[in-house]
Amino acid sequence: MNGILGIVSEYNPFHNGHVLHLETSKKLTQTDFTVAVMSGNFVQRGDTSIVDKWTKAEMAIKSGIDLVIELPTLYAISSAENFADGAIKILNSLGVVDYVSFGSEIGDITALNDVANILYKEPKELSSMITTQLKSGLSYPKAREIALTQFFGTSKKYSDIISNPNNILGVEYLKSLRKHHSNIKPITIKRDYSDYNSKTEKNGIASATAIRTMIQNNKNVHYVVPYETYELLDECINEGKIIKDLSVFEKEIIYVLRKMSLSEIESLPDVSEGLENKIKLAANTCNNLNDLISKIKSKRYTQTRIQRILLYALLNISKKDINLSKKATPYIRVLGFNKHGKRIISAIASANPKLHIIVSVKKFMENSNDSTLRKILSKDIFATNVYTLGYKKDPIANLDYTHKVIEIK
Repeated sequence: MNGILGIVSEYNPFHNGHVLHLETSKKLTQTDFTVAVMSGNFVQRGDTSIVDKWTKAEMAIKSGIDLVIELPTLYAISSAENFADGAIKILNSLGVVDYVSFGSEIGDITALNDVANILYKEPKELSSMITTQLKSGLSYPKAREIALTQFFGTSKKYSDIISNPNNILGVEYLKSLRKHHSNIKPITIKRDYSDYNSKTEKNGIASATAIRTMIQNNKNVHYVVPYETYELLDECINEGKIIKDLSVFEKEIIYVLRKMSLSEIESLPDVSEGLENKIKLAANTCNNLNDLISKIKSKRYTQTRIQRILLYALLNISKKDINLSKKATPYIRVLGFNKHGKRIISAIASANPKLHIIVSVKKFMENSNDSTLRKILSKDIFATNVYTLGYKKDPIANLDYTHKVIEIK
């Protein structure tokens, strides 16, 4: 087996930019096989996936990925640090991955490593700078961005790194590789074709954000996604199984928040400094998601952070659950594979016989003695049950038990 490439993804949905990243990465690393660790039905910016996780896995496999492993929900909707750490823990535990490739705005692995080294060690001087900025009422990401700019001096390169979303994730991947003493070699591909939140298309490539907006506005996306993705998206649209965004669940979210006590809201991840009072007041006086978010967000609490908190409430995820995920090495939940992916699974099983590889959720939940992993997996099961409530047709529960693993022969 000539080299295995790891990719951390959301594929929301899989598009032409992902094809370019995959092909470029395989060429640079001279690898023949690819494993993607992919978020499931909910994503890191505190939103829904536009299609379900099995459909995303099928899109990816039909477009060149060999094996798709789910990033458990507790990591997938968490902070950039825990999102990246969960994914790297999975890739590292496989024992067969040679490289990990990720997109970044800067496209310079050395510069990203410079920042990762500083943040991994976080000298007292930097910590003090961050604390000073936090005291002024800024959000943690903004406080860290300004503190790093001060720490590195006049270099615009470093200040730009920490102000761009894919650079930030890249730094977190590099930090996690150090933390786990991983032998996986990182590479980064410059995202010069489309910014993360760009709403425009260029040379047949558009960001996932732009593509989701096009789908929501009933526009044709055939020229910005692979044909296989287009077919699957069309099928989901016709079957009423597109979840456009978090607003699909706005009534459920407001209901849950109204039902929760202040102490229960306080137990949600990312809630601190009395924010539970503001959330409760907003839930009691709002009837839609936009108004709810507008009443809660501030200079310190960004919209993305608020949306993640709302997701935590919707999915019944507490601070204890997130802390549990930070201490655990996740299971390997196989969503789909092709014939090469089947070989990779065999290689993984040989390299680490004690690894928890899940093909049947039912068997794992019934037979595993690991209560931590069963708890983490239960959150994935519940997340899918909530997600399907948004379907216009067939909102069936327990798909994690009944949906077959995607196998493309």
